[in-house]
Formats: sequence, structure tokens, C-alpha cells
Amino acid sequence: MYNAASINKTLKGELLQETGFSEIEHLLLDSRKLSFPETSLFIPLVSPRRNAHQYIEELYRKGVSNFIVSEPVPLEKYPKANFILVKDTLQALHTLVAFHRHQFHVPVIGITGSNGKTIVKEWLYQLLEKDYNIVRSPKSYNSQIGVPLSVWQMKPEHQLAIFEAGISQPGEMVNLEKIIRPTIGIFTNIGEAHSEGFLNIRQKINEKLVLFAKSDILIYSKDYLALNECVLSFHSQVGKKETQEGGGGGPELFSWSRKTDADLRIVSVDKNDNHTRIEALYKQETLHISIPFVDEGSIENAIHCWALMLYLGKEQEVIQQRMDLLSNIAMRLELKQGINNSSVINDSYNLDLGSLTIALDFLQQQQQHATRTVILSDILQSGKSDASLYEEVADLLHKKNINKLIAIGKNIGREKKSFQQVEGLKTQFFNTTDEYIQQFNSDDFENETILVKGSRIFQFERIGKVLEQKAHQTILEINLSAIAHNVKLYQSMLKPDTKLMAMVKAFSYGSGSFEIANLLQFHGVDYLAVAYADEGVELRRAGITMPIMVMNPEPASFDAILHWNLEPEIYSMHILLQFMEEVNTAGKTEFPIHIKLDTGMHRLGFVKKDIPELSQALTASHLLKVQSIFSHLAASEDPEKDALTQQQGRLFYEMSHELQKALGYTVIRHISNSAGITRHPDLQLDMVRLGIGMYGFDSGNGMQDQLRSVSTLKTTVAQLKNLDPGETVGYGAKWTAEAPAVTATVRIGYADGYPRRLGNGVGKMLIRGKFAPVIGVVAMDMLMLDVTHIPDIMEGDEVIVFGEDLSVQQLADWADTIAYEILTGISQRVKRVYFQE
Repeated sequence: MYNAASINKTLKGELLQETGFSEIEHLLLDSRKLSFPETSLFIPLVSPRRNAHQYIEELYRKGVSNFIVSEPVPLEKYPKANFILVKDTLQALHTLVAFHRHQFHVPVIGITGSNGKTIVKEWLYQLLEKDYNIVRSPKSYNSQIGVPLSVWQMKPEHQLAIFEAGISQPGEMVNLEKIIRPTIGIFTNIGEAHSEGFLNIRQKINEKLVLFAKSDILIYSKDYLALNECVLSFHSQVGKKETQEGGGGGPELFSWSRKTDADLRIVSVDKNDNHTRIEALYKQETLHISIPFVDEGSIENAIHCWALMLYLGKEQEVIQQRMDLLSNIAMRLELKQGINNSSVINDSYNLDLGSLTIALDFLQQQQQHATRTVILSDILQSGKSDASLYEEVADLLHKKNINKLIAIGKNIGREKKSFQQVEGLKTQFFNTTDEYIQQFNSDDFENETILVKGSRIFQFERIGKVLEQKAHQTILEINLSAIAHNVKLYQSMLKPDTKLMAMVKAFSYGSGSFEIANLLQFHGVDYLAVAYADEGVELRRAGITMPIMVMNPEPASFDAILHWNLEPEIYSMHILLQFMEEVNTAGKTEFPIHIKLDTGMHRLGFVKKDIPELSQALTASHLLKVQSIFSHLAASEDPEKDALTQQQGRLFYEMSHELQKALGYTVIRHISNSAGITRHPDLQLDMVRLGIGMYGFDSGNGMQDQLRSVSTLKTTVAQLKNLDPGETVGYGAKWTAEAPAVTATVRIGYADGYPRRLGNGVGKMLIRGKFAPVIGVVAMDMLMLDVTHIPDIMEGDEVIVFGEDLSVQQLADWADTIAYEILTGISQRVKRVYFQE
């Protein structure tokens, strides 16, 4: 058991205040994810943009009484709290969890590499869960923060641990090695992913190999030349060092290869339909496995798992049986439109307390529906008694404000009393998934957010299918994690006191409305901006409470603006006087507005000669309060127009200073957009407006490589046709086969937002990793591709219209337009699927 005194002893900190010996069980790093205040230890992390010490008071009010801090706190405000003072809270987190790890003497598998870490971890869990009580990293928790949270889960009942580790810059793996201290190492592969911050590929490999300095064995593939050379060098260096220090001479090496001699020599790889048979030589014996996948990544990941199973001494017959049953790993939480105006979060591939907590946090982030429902199966292999396990789950559902529980499984059903005692929680219990589906009634769901979370054997994907709204097979996937990454990247470039306004106009550049706003609100963005009042009203109805600026207020929308507490942009005396009249009629005072100045765009806004009259109107009454003064840069992305940008900046300074002086109070000033944030840091001022950069595009071309792609538009092949020479395709017979050809009709057309000008060979799409040109005319609902050169293509195959490997910008270049037009043109009939990695 840990308490403040024992943790302080471990950290060698200063116990500023000790008021009790309450048990500490949970580590809390994010104040928004509080579940168990009585047993939580809050460790406020400090970054250039955010100091989490500011949340201590809020958490104390919610019942947290244990804190590690790195700066003085007014102890008199927290008479019932324990405080430990340290130099660095992140280092304290690492030290504490490293101490915790050393209390256990079970096999610990550490996994690193460029790709495949999470898949290998989850497949090892599937392969070994019958033999061990396993603790593992939730999802892909592999960072300087994720690893400590993963390892802290280790409990006396666990018999095996599997943790993954990733790094983004040199020096980080030293910390993670002390925390994980793996006895078994797996290096999955090496690639260019996340290479920023490293001089070259060998430096990245050597940094990652630090994880295995104290391991008993390291499993890796010899087929990566640089990896093999670095491993051999690492093994030699560590061996010499350990020998000098009286150690065992470094980790044993277990290699596999498809090209050369190795401990596990792959002899053949035969793909057939949806299975792959892999034959190998191991200790002069011929062995084989079969896996239900045919892609190269899955084959490589499976061989790593096979090598580990052989090292552990598992019988080959058992290995074969379990390998054949490997299942897909969902790497993300998906948010989809559900039946009866509901939203469905599908996370049905595995279930443990760690991943349940993550999924509930994501559910809690959604504000679009007042009712929150959880469909939950038995939790298997927890190592706890059912009574204590489901008491903890029931408490968790209570803390996360869940309204309805549909529980499926005999174990959870036997503990129904734990859930029935939760105030305000409606419950239903079923023995099997089949039983629930047989009794399923769509009328039971309406205007709610539903989390589907089950152990693999319960096949909850079947429940997801009946809950999700049936829609067009063309879908736009939105990566919420990528948006969060891009926002944080821009925030890191801002001065500490500069606020951030996020542009969510035009359906968030085609990405969605409340789904994006929920994310931005959760991540602490200061303001949202929409184009028209009805967009703001929709966000308010979906539970968005943060300030929202309306950029194009119309007199007809003034009622809605006042009723829903939206903040209009005022750009002319005419609009100002009309709005003041409306505010006066409504009996309101000091209603927030934003003043738009025209400094060179010459679209909307007050010009310099208007300032005296504007100042007089604003100060003549207390009807309005100016929240911000802003302007719009015309060409911040263009180096050739930098003189214009600087001229706009100087004019904005003059005009805003004159207006603010007349007002007599301080207001927020902002002029910089996405490109301006990076190219003109002197214009960041009090706030910046982040638009297209948030969605993964840098119009200034200075940081495109650091941004993550947000959107993937995909569809499917409806039909394949074999054409003879001379046969034509599409309306107007615009394309003629010059030789025998294969065409694919795909389910997308100009009604979905695919530009007609991309027809007749101008545009291309990706199928099975190969480009296929659009042939003939783009029709309303369908178009055709030439797929003659793509082997093994099948009806139903996925078609990428744009995404990671075929950018929106490339599509825009082909269409002779800009990325904004492509994104905002995606039709509302195209189903949006949101996911968090």
C-alpha cells in the first residue's frame, strides 16, 4: 500500500503537509479524467503552454487529498491534503513508477520499434491469456507519460506484463527502461515513422535499443540490415560492460529471417484467400503456422509473436491452434452516427479496466446527448474476485455519470446488485450476445451516446452493426487524435499568454460540427468561430458551452444570437446600430461582441476613418462590451506579400490602440491566422485564429511535415467489368478501351463532392496501394476507374479517394483548386466516422 509518507520516502522529496494516511491507488495526470478522488494522487505536469498546478484547487474541491507539486502552494487553503514537494513532477512520476515496477518479479515483455508495437502486444495477449494473468499497456500508451500509467497497473495477482515503448527524441528511452525494465525484449521493425528529432536511422535504432540493456533476451528480425548491425554492436557493447561489472554479458539474441540463417529461419510464406501459411526451421525441425491475414505487416507481426511463443517453450500444436484464431485489432475508438439520432462509440475488440476507463473518458467528452449508455460484457482475466471487480466497475460508471447499462454475460449478471445500487442507473442483464440481439428493439435508443465495450469472445461488433445508422458506403473518416496533435503543435509555437480561437465554420471545413467542437472544448481551446448563427445554435444544442464568435451575423439571426449567448462579429455601423437596438429591446446589457477592422483585405470591417464614430457609439451606452478587436491577413502565407502583411500589422496596431483607448478597458486583439502563426510570430498578439492548419494543411509550407493528416475519404468497388478493345465507358462515351481492360465502378460521384473536372484521366484513386485513373465522365453517384494493372482486385475492395497516401492537396492540384474547396465540398450524405487513436 502507498500513502503520502511512503511515496515521499521513495522520491526523497519534502513532505510539506501531512494530514492523514489515506491509501493511494490511482495516478492522476489529467484533471478531466478524475474517477476515484479518495484514492488518487494528482501529479501536475508543467509544459511551456500549461502548468497543471492551476487545477489543484478544483481537484481538492472534488475530493482529491494527495498531491505531488514542484512549486509552493498555499497550504492554508487545503487543510485536509497531503503535499509532497519535488524539483520536477515528471521525473517524480518516473521515479515513483520505477520503484513500483521493482516490487514485482514476473516476466515483463518490452516492445519497441517503428510499427507494429500495439498489434504485437495485443496478439501476444490473445495468444497467452489462457496461460497467464496479464497486465498490458492500454491501447498504445507508450510515451513518457503513457508508459508510467501502464506500469502502475501492475498488481500482485499478475503473472506476466506486456508494455510498449516509443520515443520521439534522443534520451527518452533511458527513462522508460528504468520504468519497464523488461526481462524479454521485442524490436518489431525499423522505418521512417517518427524520425523527426533523430540524426539518422541508426541513431534512432540505438536509442530504442537502450530499452533492452538489462533484458534476458531480445527478439528481432535480421532482415533489416541497419537494425541487425546495430543489435550486434549493442549486444557486444552491453556484454563487455556487464562482464566488467560482473553481470551476465547482455541479453541473449533470438533472431528470425526470411533471407538468411537465423534462430527461426522462415522457409516459405504462402498466401491463399484470406490466410497465410508460414513454414520455418527451428532447432533443425520444420514447423509451420497459419494466420488469418495476408498483408505483409501482419505476417511480420505474427512471426515476432511466434518467436516469443517458441522462446517461452509453448507446444507447437498449441501455437498453431492459437495463431489461426488471431483477430483484427481495432486501433481506435470510433464515433459513428447511430439509430434514432444517437451516437455510437464502437470499442468492441477487448475489455479490461484500463481500456474501459479510457473509453468512458471518451464517452464523457461527448456532450451532444444528455443520456449516456454503456453496453458491457463480462471482464475476463482480471485477477480479482467478481464481487470486487464489478463493485469497482459500478463505482466507475457512477463517477462517469452513466445513465443506462446493458450488461451481457453470466459473470456480470451474477453481480447485478452492485449496479442496481447505483443511483439513477437503469440496468438490463442478458446471458449472451445472441440473447440480447434476439430481443433487440431499436425504440429502446433515442438521442443518446452509446458505448459498446466487450471482451473479444462476446462478438460485440454484431451489436455495433445493429446500432449504427445504415448509410452510404462512401465514408469520410476524421482522426480526432490528429486534430488534437495539430492543435497542440500550433499551441507550442505560441507565446505563453496567447489564446487560441479555433475555426469550425463550414461544418468544420467539412469535418463535422459538434464532434470537432467537443474535442476542442475538451482540450481547452479558448474560443470557437462559426460563419453563421445557425452553426453556433447547433453547437449550443449539442452541449458546447465555450465562447462562440459568429463571423457573419445577419439581422434575422439576432434573436438566436441573444438567446443562445453567441458573440457576433460587428463590421459596420449599420450592423452595430441594428444589434444595439435588438439588445436594448431584449433588456440586456454589456452583451459581448467582436469588432472587425479592415486593414487590407477589403472585404468586411471598419476602416480607419470610422474609428471616432465607432468609439462614440460603443461608449454612449452599456448595451455592449467589446470582447475582441480583430482583422484578417490577406496573404500571410506568401513571402512575396510580406510587406503587405507587415503593413496590415502596423495599421491594426494603430486602429486597435485608438479604439481600445476610447473604450477604457483591455480587450483581446487578434489578426493572425494559421500561416501567420508560424510565418509572422510578431503578430500573435493576444489571440490567434487557427483554421486550415488544425485540419492538417499548412498554406505557408513551413511545417507540413509536422502536421498529421486528419481526413480520409474512402469508398468501395461496386462492380468490375472486363472490356474488349473499342468498348467505351460512361456518359458521352468519353473513354475508349484501346486494349483488353478491367474497369471498376466505385460508389462516389459529384453529388458526394467529387469534382467533375477530375474525370477523363485527370484524377486518380488508390486501390490495394496502386493508383487507378478516373476514366470517363464523373456521374452523380458513381464513377469508373481503370484497374487493368491491379492484380487480385475484387468487388467490395476499399478505394481511397484521399488520405494519408493520397493527399487532399494532390487532389486539389489535379482539380486546379485549393484544399479548402475539396474539404468543404464533401456532401452531407457522406457518412462521417470519427475515431480517436
